[in-house]
Parts: sequence; structure tokens; C-alpha cells
Amino acid sequence: MGLYDAMNASVTGMQAQSNYLTNIGQNISNSSTVGYKQANTEFATMVDQAAVGQTAAGGVIASTQLDIAQQGTLESTSSSTDLAISGNGFFVVSNSGGQEFLTRAGSFVPDKNGNLVNAAGYYLMGYSLANGTPTMASNSLSGMQVVNVDSSTLSASPTTTGTLTANLPATDSVIAAANLPSANTSTSTYDEKTSMIMYDSLGAPHTIDVYFAQTGSGAWQVSAFDHSTASASGGFPYSSPALATTTLDFSSSNGYLTAASANSLSIPVPGGSTMALSLSGMTQLAGSFAVSTAQVNGNAAASVSSVTISSSGILSYSLTNGATVSAYQIPLADVPSPDNLIASTGNVYSPNILSGQASVGTAGTGQLGTIQSSELEQSTVDIATELTNMIVAQRDYQANSQMFKAGADLMNTLLQLNLA
Repeated sequence: MGLYDAMNASVTGMQAQSNYLTNIGQNISNSSTVGYKQANTEFATMVDQAAVGQTAAGGVIASTQLDIAQQGTLESTSSSTDLAISGNGFFVVSNSGGQEFLTRAGSFVPDKNGNLVNAAGYYLMGYSLANGTPTMASNSLSGMQVVNVDSSTLSASPTTTGTLTANLPATDSVIAAANLPSANTSTSTYDEKTSMIMYDSLGAPHTIDVYFAQTGSGAWQVSAFDHSTASASGGFPYSSPALATTTLDFSSSNGYLTAASANSLSIPVPGGSTMALSLSGMTQLAGSFAVSTAQVNGNAAASVSSVTISSSGILSYSLTNGATVSAYQIPLADVPSPDNLIASTGNVYSPNILSGQASVGTAGTGQLGTIQSSELEQSTVDIATELTNMIVAQRDYQANSQMFKAGADLMNTLLQLNLA
């Protein structure tokens, strides 16, 4: 190993320590950045030539490795749109140009249009639940849209499902076929009746009358009518036929529906969707007629008063009329090797060939962590450790510079001898 080798090695040492100090400065400056993952400096030897008994040293090379997989401390906040991830996974965000990235920085707030955006200007992405359960492609980030919580926008959703549970008295009389509610004549009669409010596509309420008539031992007819078409005196005959009719069959041994019986009623809500009314909990016992459950989804037009986000990522609107509407599914994405993601400005990351392709799923399933609302993941930087590392890097830089100076002095002496 000659003087030039020693000087070159010391130069690479100074460059490596300079990179180390750069990473330390980056860590310290981001010690309060939400979701920031500390940058580690890794050193590796360089060899120009190697042979048995002799090695031409090349010095050292430094590389930066982000410890992205490290979990930061979660701290509580007062905002429900502040989100943190406990466990594996990343939020999917996009910039103003629509390019998608991954991030753990979940300090989201509504912008002037109600879109949730974090401190770096990236928009939170999710699947809309307006048309039911979304199709989630596990190996693609496509199909998502910017999550919006605009409180000034009126929200209305049609009724699509519901549940009606009641006991039909076994002692009720049997009604002749000609007088059943489904006949819709002036002589139509029934054993029991209840009404339910359902909502059309514009959020307008519609009262649906549901009739029960016993047609034989353990057999009942269920018919639903639009209350607005009832006769002037109320009830039969309605000006329009039944919206839906089905038959329930009960077991004589326990009063529950038989396996062969219908257990739901498909009701086309006027101006809305065809809703599935579950009747699976109906009974025919000796007691009186009693409704234990009568509920439907959908809601009248109302504005958003607050937002809640579940651990599985369901974002729901709490409306001013007291209703709750599930609006978005916020997914989590993950990659096989998170530490090899490419970092970009704004504390976001991009998948690449080294990290592996991003996969998308529901929070809390598989290897994905859960979403914590009103919490933020803090930076993984420890200031005391970084300050210690800074002193070590400074001393190592000085040692390398002294090595270079010593080599330069020896080289100068050698040159002076040659000139003498």
C-alpha cells in the first residue's frame, strides 16, 4: 500500500463521513416530522486490487438505508382525520397530478373542497362505498379516488337493505284466499300490520305498509304496499298493486322458519332501489304480535356534522339528521421489502423492483396493521442518539483529514528529497 493508496483511502473516508453527517442532519431536521423514518448510514470497504499477500486498498463507501419498517410511537390528537397505522402497511396518497405514492404520514385535514390532504400536500385515497362494497384489486392501486368530507355538501342514500323481526301469533285466524292483502280488494283483510320508512335515490322518505295474513297452519303471506297509494279511508284497496309478496312457512315444533321457507322480501322502493328486507328472524309463537327489530339503511338529505374512521378503514359520515353513512373504505398497501422503497419529497415512497410490487388490502386483515383514528405516528428519530453519532462522525472525519495531511506531508518530503 503506497502513499497514493493511503491518501485515496482517506479521501473516501472523508466522503463517507460527510454522507454520514448528511444523514444525521436529515434525521435531526425531521425529528418532529409525522411518520418520518430515520436514515441509517452503512459503510462497506472498497478494494482496488487483491492478491495473495498484498492488497491495494480503495477505502470505504457509504450508502443510505431508510429504516422504513420501523414502527414509530403513536400519539393521540383531537382530530378524527389524523390517522396512524399500528403494524404493517402504508396509506395510499396522490399528488395534484394524480400520481400515487405510499406514506405513513397521516396528518390529514380537509382542504377548501373537503378533500383530505396531509401536511406535504398529498391526498388520501380510498374506495367509494356509494355503490356498495367496492372491488379491491389486491395487486393494484387503481380504482381509488380522493377521500372527501365536505361538510357543506348534502348527502342522501337510497334504502337497499333492512331487517324486520317480529312474532306472528299462532292463534291468529286463517284468511280466505279471496280476501288476502295481495288481492288488493275492498274486502281484503289481514291479521297483523306494521309500517316502515324507506328512502329513495334523492333521500325522500316513503312509508311502506307491510301486511301479514295467515293462509293455513304455519303458513303466512307477507305483502308490502306503498302507503301513498292507499284508499282515501286508508288501507284497501290501494290504487297500485302490492310492491312485493312472499310466503313464510313456520315449523310446528319450534315456531321458527323452516329451511324451505322464504326468509326475505325484495321491495322496489318508489323512486329508489330494490331493497332486500330480511325476515329470517320471524317467529310464530303463542304470544302476541310484537316487532323487535325494524331497521333499514339509507337516509334523507342532510349535511355532514362529523367523521368517524374505524380500525378497518371504514370512513363514515355522521349527518345532521342523526344518521350515519359509510362513505369510503380506506385501504392499506404493503410491499415485500419496505426498506427498499424509493423515498420522495414529502415523506412518501414509491415501489420498485427491489421493494417488490405493492399489494392492497383491508386494514386488520392478513399481515396488515390497523388504522388508528385521532392518532399520529411520530418520527423514529432519537435526538440523543443522533447527537452522539454526530460527534463520532465529526471525529472520524477529522481523523481521515489528518491521514490525508500526513500523506501529503510525506509526499512533499519525498519531492523535496528528489529535488535536493
